[in-house]
Amino acid sequence: MSQVAVDTVNETVKDKKTLKSYLGKFAPLLALVILCAGFAVLSDKFLTVDNVTNIFRQSSINALLSVGMLLAILTAGIDLSVGSILALSIMVMGLVSVTWNMHPILGVLSVLVVGAGFGYVNGILLTKLRLPHPFISTMGTQFIARGLALIVTAAAPIAGFPFMIQFLGSEFIGPMPVSFLLVIVVYVIMHIFLTRTQTGRYIYAIGGNPEAARLSGINVDRILIIVYTISGLMAGLAGLVMVGRVNSAFPLAGLQYESDAIAAVIIGGASFMGGVGTVSGTLIGAMTIAVLRNGLNLLNVSADSQLAIIGMVIIGAVFVDVLRNRKKKK
Repeated sequence: MSQVAVDTVNETVKDKKTLKSYLGKFAPLLALVILCAGFAVLSDKFLTVDNVTNIFRQSSINALLSVGMLLAILTAGIDLSVGSILALSIMVMGLVSVTWNMHPILGVLSVLVVGAGFGYVNGILLTKLRLPHPFISTMGTQFIARGLALIVTAAAPIAGFPFMIQFLGSEFIGPMPVSFLLVIVVYVIMHIFLTRTQTGRYIYAIGGNPEAARLSGINVDRILIIVYTISGLMAGLAGLVMVGRVNSAFPLAGLQYESDAIAAVIIGGASFMGGVGTVSGTLIGAMTIAVLRNGLNLLNVSADSQLAIIGMVIIGAVFVDVLRNRKKKK
């Protein structure tokens, strides 16, 4: 074979690898575009301004939970307690700002402090008790937080929050919901955190190989505590947005929200094995879940069927992750 032919073959192989790399990188975005196109064809209401605005609002809560979940999954962990932390956080905020009639700023601080505080507890349980996997610790705190959410107000909902608390979840700037603008700000900050700071790089390193990270001098316990504290903080912030949307706090809020957050992270290209995932991919994943739910509602698909469909999407995303990891090993 001539040198020209060899060079041609090498270039072809290189082009194929480049194409596969691009397809892998932009697959979540491509899937979202195809999903939107499909619903636009099936329903003439899908691409209306009101419905697109509604999708942005619907995605905000899950997007905030998902970016916290991303950090946990990047370390090859998981946080099953985010939905329950959300519920406990908003119930405490209801007590502070409505029942006790304290200043709204104290209410906002309380929802964030409770969220971050419970996340900190998750980190401590994982690192100091040396539990084998965060699945154990966060499943335990999931039940604890949910129980406390029911106890603090005797399972009674709280309504009538002041405007300052409702603002993030209820107001608009032009056609754009303030809640989604908040998501954009949070995601920009988290992108900078993960890609431009030492702690962010350590998070990826721990997910890639925790033992190697420890041997290289990284304080793994400290980083894991930071990760789960941020995840709890995001749950509290998501709760603040939720209360703004419905002007009510109820102890059963956030049920199964951890499932949607996990789905968004995995659909966005992160790996359960740790060390792989991006903030932008997670936002695409959260938008995909919101579009899927919204489109199915427009098509009058029953809630039970929606659960089954989303379950299949999650299994498909995890299967793709498994295949991707198999190829890496080969």
